[in-house]
Amino acid sequence: MTIEIANATDVEGGEEILTRDSLAFVEELHRRFDPRRRELLAARGGRRERIAGGERLDFLPETREVREGDWRVPPAPEALLDRRVEITGPASPAKMAINALNSGARVWLADLEDASSPTWANVVGSIRNLRDAALGTLAFTSPEGKDYALRDDIRRPTVVTRPRGWHLPERHVLVDGERGSGSLVDFGLHVFHTAARLIDNGHGPFYYLPKLESHLEARLWNDVFAFTEGQLGLPAGSIRATVLIETVPAAFEMDEILFELRDHASGLNAGRWDYLFSMIKLFRDAGPEFIVPDRASVSMTAPFMRAYTELLVKTCHRRGAAAMGGMAAFVPNRADPEVTAAAFEKVRADKAREASDGFDGSWVAHPDLVPVCREVFDGVLGDRPNQFDRQRPEVEVTARELLDVASAGGEVTEAGLRTNLSVGVAYTAVWLSGNGAVALHNLMEDAATAEISRSQVWQQLQHRVVLADTGRTMTPELVRQVLAEEVEALRTDVTPERFAAYYEPASRLIAELCLSDDYVDFLTLPAYELLE
Repeated sequence: MTIEIANATDVEGGEEILTRDSLAFVEELHRRFDPRRRELLAARGGRRERIAGGERLDFLPETREVREGDWRVPPAPEALLDRRVEITGPASPAKMAINALNSGARVWLADLEDASSPTWANVVGSIRNLRDAALGTLAFTSPEGKDYALRDDIRRPTVVTRPRGWHLPERHVLVDGERGSGSLVDFGLHVFHTAARLIDNGHGPFYYLPKLESHLEARLWNDVFAFTEGQLGLPAGSIRATVLIETVPAAFEMDEILFELRDHASGLNAGRWDYLFSMIKLFRDAGPEFIVPDRASVSMTAPFMRAYTELLVKTCHRRGAAAMGGMAAFVPNRADPEVTAAAFEKVRADKAREASDGFDGSWVAHPDLVPVCREVFDGVLGDRPNQFDRQRPEVEVTARELLDVASAGGEVTEAGLRTNLSVGVAYTAVWLSGNGAVALHNLMEDAATAEISRSQVWQQLQHRVVLADTGRTMTPELVRQVLAEEVEALRTDVTPERFAAYYEPASRLIAELCLSDDYVDFLTLPAYELLE
């Protein structure tokens, strides 16, 4: 065996999770599928170069038969028939996993990606917690002596695990001296340790697949699933996947993505914040018509976002798949009733729009919001588990409508610039400290927020945007000035030691990403090199 665990400190549960057999399975996944993963990542770069050269995205002519064909994915397993409210959050630490499992949601998206900082302790700890959750033994005692355990008086959520995206490496797992794929490491360890028990429970193994940019990337996942079922002796089709449509290219290939996953497909999700990030990234230098206004002003009612979500519902229901709504990032503050009341109303309005559009369920980030989302979908669904019968034949979406960023209206302001730089630094600092999900300004933020923030600044700089509220022009000097002011404001929120350890490197990284002539595809790639 040539797989090795490198430069990794001992972590709790490592001897249980990083066994010889589980690592041998991960190595086999790497040998069979990593070369194709790398080819597909290179293909992303090729597409981006063509767009920079003036090519516009459109529906693929070579897959027209798939889009026009009369086919459906297999019926959903019982545990995935009713997904009216899903809670999202990291699988480590154990306390957060237990809170999610005790939330009363129908599904828990156990996130090893955007809401998780991929420290080695978090990677191994997440798999261990998910294994124990499958066994029903997950428990935790805090340093203060408070016990956390799984409730037996409620239906626990079905767990749908989100591994890291194809683009992310795992530096602690080396095969022939090369870093492993974070996606294959996460998936391989999870399926190896949980699949048999989850199948016995009728609860999996189920996955959310992030950041896909083409149906060929979905085909790779399908091949991974089919190989895994054969290798581990699992029933064919027992692995089921919901794909996050959170990149603009994937929005043009929804039918094809479901088709490629064949017997493993169960639905699509509207990953709204990453979708906005993808729009900025993909068309960052395509002209002023693609400049995205302040993030806070881009709602899901913007025509180009409506086009994307309505196409998703229509596509899913035509194919017998679940259409899952996006994250409502507002979080209640139990110490501030006014903030909590406002959060509830915003979430209720957001979920009411999704339910009326035909979505079968939606996401929340906080346990207190589970009843709000459930109430809204109960009002539309009643006793039905979903609304697959809402076919939406009236929906016709064109490529132009999907790409009509200007339809969002809104402005680019200095206030928005300040928010972008402050949130970018604050989130990255917390991520570097080992936490991937954090509440900032009464919003639950994950990596997608920081990606939008720094990408907007880069795009606005390239176009020398004039800020609507101050009349100032976006220049490197202005960005440096505002960044310095916002970082100083953040200094007062934390101890000097924490500021030096995390906020200073975070501010340097955000400055580099915003001011560089070359755009970096993912913030988390250079940030990963700064993780301890």
